[in-house]
Amino acid sequence: MAPVIEEQSMSVRTFSLLFFLLGLAGCGGKPPPSMGPPQVTVATALVRQITDWDEYTGRLAAVDSVEIRPRVSGYLQSVHFDDGALVKRGDLLFVIDPRPYEAALDEARADLTQAKVRLELASNDLDRAKRLFTARAISEEELDARTKAHREAEASLEAAQAAEKGSALNLEFARIKAPISGRIGRKLVTVGNLVSSSGDQPTLLTTIVSVDPVHVYFTADERAFLRYTRLDEKGIRPSSRTTPNPVRLQLADEQGFPHLGHMDFVDNQVDQATGTMQGRATFDNPDGDLTPGLFARVKLLGEGPYEALILPDQAVATDQGQRLVYVLGPDNVVAARPVTLGRSLGELRIIRDGLTATDRVVINGIQRVRPGTTVAPVEGSIPEPVDGTAAAVSP
Repeated sequence: MAPVIEEQSMSVRTFSLLFFLLGLAGCGGKPPPSMGPPQVTVATALVRQITDWDEYTGRLAAVDSVEIRPRVSGYLQSVHFDDGALVKRGDLLFVIDPRPYEAALDEARADLTQAKVRLELASNDLDRAKRLFTARAISEEELDARTKAHREAEASLEAAQAAEKGSALNLEFARIKAPISGRIGRKLVTVGNLVSSSGDQPTLLTTIVSVDPVHVYFTADERAFLRYTRLDEKGIRPSSRTTPNPVRLQLADEQGFPHLGHMDFVDNQVDQATGTMQGRATFDNPDGDLTPGLFARVKLLGEGPYEALILPDQAVATDQGQRLVYVLGPDNVVAARPVTLGRSLGELRIIRDGLTATDRVVINGIQRVRPGTTVAPVEGSIPEPVDGTAAAVSP
């Protein structure tokens, strides 16, 4: 059996060798067909008028906020508002029992009347003393005494008038009115409780915050603050200290930035603990939707409008940290062009430097090209930016 197995093995090897030689003969030694130049999509950059908006986070705050505290002490007699209601300046809010202050005012008025009578009597005595002194009927000392008595009566009248005014004010303060218009909080003291105006912390009765307009406070880092300063120095963008630059605002449940306001304050120093500068913008709030304390996102005018070139992000390559694009040259040969990038517009990117509006740029297929590669270009197009506030159709 062994000779038969060995003979079969040799036959298999012989057949395999013949198959291999036939394969070589069929190929005839010809090279594989050429693939041709790689196909890429090219287009010129979009040219659009761009306005840059810098985004920050902030908190809404009332323009005016008042803690309502009593200016006189006494028992709270009545409350004249609904918790959380809108109130107008001058509306009656609380009444403190006025009877002690009415009595004090009556007493002060009586004292004022007495002071007027004493002054009238002192005036008559002084006139009489002057006539008698002229007739040499009284001494000079007696005239001086009458004169001083008259001055004392005048001072007593002034004191009585001041006491009468003070008592009238205390009676007025027993009726607590809204110092500003806005939304009032809940009452913190119920009727019948004693409220105090004395001490370091008089009794807190409620609070009022203004509604329209509102402020939003936000912070920018040192780099942003310095950039705004340099733009102002170059005359490109005025400082928000002196110009009400536009600001857009978005609440947590809103799409886009529907609220338009303006800057009205920039702090006078950088916070050393956080390295940030605080700014403030003002927004009209006729419907009261912008409630103090809410979180908000804001966009502040950064720069523009200026003419910008726009390419897809996928057209930008990176080589050792340098950003570049591939530009189509003569004979369809591509060349690498270093560029300076601006901000992102969704899937698009602003090109700030290194490119012209007539350059044909590879926007799809950059992974198949290298500098000096000959390509087969196919004309393509770049979609419009989705951020309508950032880009407008060029003229």
